[in-house]
Parts: sequence; C-alpha cells; structure tokens
Amino acid sequence: MTQDATFEDGREAPLNLGAQDGDDLQVIAALTQDAVFPITEMRWQARQRRFALLLNRFRWEDDARDRHRPERVQSLLVVDNVLRVASQGIDRTDPDMILSLLSLTFEPGQDGAGDLLLTLAGDGAIRLSVEALDITLKDVTRPYRAPSKKAPHHPA
Repeated sequence: MTQDATFEDGREAPLNLGAQDGDDLQVIAALTQDAVFPITEMRWQARQRRFALLLNRFRWEDDARDRHRPERVQSLLVVDNVLRVASQGIDRTDPDMILSLLSLTFEPGQDGAGDLLLTLAGDGAIRLSVEALDITLKDVTRPYRAPSKKAPHHPA
C-alpha cells in the first residue's frame, strides 16, 4: 500500500491559523492575498452559520522562494458565526469562473459583530455579516509549483 507524501517529508509546515480580532485577521489576509479559487469551491452553510472557500493560495511565507520556483498550496478558509452572505460583481451562474482574492478586511459593528469583506479582482466582492470574527486558515495539500512560475505582482 502506498501513502501520500506528508509535509514533513518535504520539510514543509502546513499552516493552521485562527483569527478572532483585527490583528489576527491581518496575518490571514496577508497569507491569502492573491489566492485563486473556482466559484464552485465556495460554500455557504446557513444552518451551521459557516462560509468556506477552498483556495489555491500563493505561499508568501516561503522563505526559500529564491531557491526554487514559486509555490501555491490548497488551503481551507472557514468563517464561522456568519449571519448573512452577499456578493456583487460575481456571475454565480458561470461554473467555470475563477476568482482571485485581493484582500480581507473587517468592518466592526457593535458587540464584536461586523462585516468581513472579501475583495476580489475585477471589482467583485463578498460581504459576510458575522456575529463575531472567527476565521481559520488551514493548508490541506502539499505545496505545488505555481502554474505561472511567477509570484503575483501588483504594479504601484
């Protein structure tokens, strides 16, 4: 019987992070910047009050990027305590649409509630109204070479 490779085999450490305040969110936002995902990998579970994305995120934390080609890894971004989900600029009828996450920001409301805004490339956005900020980011695959063979770049 064969086994899948593990992060330990490649001396990689999978991320498993949480965010419950604005400072924590900045770390997750930096790590998920330029993540891409098919629209079909976005789930809103209303009964569980959970919104989840399976992202192909660029490994910004990879210090060895200068020694090998840039990498991506599949990661699960889960937001709990979600009361409502709204989107704009996204054609949800196109199953082949690929979205690119530019930023995550939190607009606080009263008593810890607020809106988590996922800003997408191309003027799209997803707004999650949350009872409290509760986010996890967990790598679920081994890193792989970025298909573009380049790091994302944003001209100033």
